[in-house]
Amino acid sequence: QVQLVESGGGLVQAGGSLSLSCAASLRAFSAFTMAWFRQTPGKEREFVAAISQSGETTRYGDSVKGRFTISRDNAKNTAYLQMNSLKPEETGVYYCAATSYRDSSYYPNPNVYGFWGQGTQVTVSS
Repeated sequence: QVQLVESGGGLVQAGGSLSLSCAASLRAFSAFTMAWFRQTPGKEREFVAAISQSGETTRYGDSVKGRFTISRDNAKNTAYLQMNSLKPEETGVYYCAATSYRDSSYYPNPNVYGFWGQGTQVTVSS
């Protein structure tokens, strides 16, 4: 059974940082593109970042470029999201997702991801 388990969410002040982790029970973790999405109140699920199987290619949503960094450790079957300079409007549930798609043009499309975690709450206070 495939499981993606996020951790690291919590409460942080505006301008602060949080680091999220996604532990995957996927077979051949290194064969999957990994991504982070978020669901903020009143909005649709939003693409945050994705990383290719090898880690060589990354892609970010426009609103997080320069502040967030996605990474992965294939030896540990884990993906990470380092979030800096957080804003109150980024409060929401952050989800980890996995797909076998390799084309980076598909990264922002949530429909190509077949595996999702349960989400972790991130709250940014003003």
